[in-house]
Amino acid sequence: MGNAGESQDHFDVVVAGSGAGAMAGAFAAAARGLRTVVLEKTPLLGGTSAYSGSAVWLPGTRVQERAGIGDSTASARAYLRALLGDAGGAHREAFLETAPALVEFLEGDPALEFEWQAFPDYFDAPGRMDRGRSIVPPPLPAERLGELASLVRPPVDRDRAGLGHAPDAPLAQGRALIGRLLLAFTTTGNGTVRTGTAVTGLIAEDGRVTGVEAATADGPVRFGAARGVLLAAGGFESSAALREARGVPGSADWTMAPDGADTGDAIAAAVRIGASTGLLDQAWFCPGLAMPDGRAAFALGLRGGLMVDGSGRRFANESLPYDRLGRELAAAGVPAYLIFDSRAGGLPAISIPAAAQDEHLRAGTWAEAATLDALAGMLGVPAGALTATVERFNGFARAGRDADFHRGEDPYDRFFAPDSCLVPVEVPPYYAARIVLGDLGTKGGLRTDPDARVLDARDRPIPGLYAAGNTSASFTGPHYPGPGIPIGSAMAFAYRAVDHMRRDHA
Repeated sequence: MGNAGESQDHFDVVVAGSGAGAMAGAFAAAARGLRTVVLEKTPLLGGTSAYSGSAVWLPGTRVQERAGIGDSTASARAYLRALLGDAGGAHREAFLETAPALVEFLEGDPALEFEWQAFPDYFDAPGRMDRGRSIVPPPLPAERLGELASLVRPPVDRDRAGLGHAPDAPLAQGRALIGRLLLAFTTTGNGTVRTGTAVTGLIAEDGRVTGVEAATADGPVRFGAARGVLLAAGGFESSAALREARGVPGSADWTMAPDGADTGDAIAAAVRIGASTGLLDQAWFCPGLAMPDGRAAFALGLRGGLMVDGSGRRFANESLPYDRLGRELAAAGVPAYLIFDSRAGGLPAISIPAAAQDEHLRAGTWAEAATLDALAGMLGVPAGALTATVERFNGFARAGRDADFHRGEDPYDRFFAPDSCLVPVEVPPYYAARIVLGDLGTKGGLRTDPDARVLDARDRPIPGLYAAGNTSASFTGPHYPGPGIPIGSAMAFAYRAVDHMRRDHA
């Protein structure tokens, strides 16, 4: 849908996608007087960003300064350099330079505000913030958005159930971020939103991208873009064929992407006109809790239990940050199980979305037994292996030190379990929850320069074409430095894309 009375198909800027990066870029363009249209394939706005906790990893901004946490651009530079080395140095510097300016720009609009929220960086490296440096938007009362609130994708549990937002509830977390960006964008008077509009191709004239072709329920439509096209429509995690062809571990059934989204359309459209790609085997991984409906939930914040592979043995520190644990899962292979007891009164982890214990037991995604040996038999784990593993783990828990994987020694391990994440598993009945390799999206895509210009196979920018977020190849490579860097980097490079569009036509 579009703004009332809006029927034109010629704009200054066309944005494909409606996640945080797309909406930040769209707002940046519209706020500077550029007629901008956001094209969203599905009926709802926000993509996976709307499902998120809304953490935004943008270091060294005035938000962290207000909180007095001691963050700085210099410390973030040291941290990223320690993790990434010299690879992507130009993108790293562009990101660090842009973060403070972007936040200052965003907070200049009354709809947009942020606050610091504790959530540790993910690696023990120089420059790390043990308490974290991510920022989040406060909840947004639905009445501030009015009718536009119905366009924002609801929380994942309600969305998968075909429900809208809870009545009278404010838009929180990722919905607050998308809602605030949408409010700021539409208030400019230069912004149009079209849902149910899937980009199918790019229009190029004399070597320059000048618009897009799109499919709608009423037939094909062309949207002209006098200044540029920004592709920020997510990755290809929902396409089983593309995952297999590009060697991305996991499954399209286990991704957190919304239904009907993230099938790689924008990437494919750019490749057809000569764009190059990179990191196509990479994703933002996470442990996935197998769900009764055959899908997976994002599992994080482990407060107890232990994880074993098909041999009944532990293979990692179960409290690792989710991308790091996901990569351990990929290396260990499937199946994997979270073993826990009745001490906690339920799953000792956060499950997004969640299902009731009896639903899991009926579906067979959880197993329950009076003894560990019986549980092992239900899982097909070698006799005695599971019991021996749990007994060894229990010894570590009683001693307060995990000699095998050092669980509990890092600030992230203790963030969700400040007392102890090492708790003996000894209160029957015992449970096993099936764990799969999930993801929050692929992170390989179009290669770009530090201004988000899409590059061809000879490293030449394709005039008029830009990409950000999971439509582009992430400058962090196989690393996930901290909570909110997928969203933060998407917003930063979308902002840089719009700045370049303006300079390119000055």
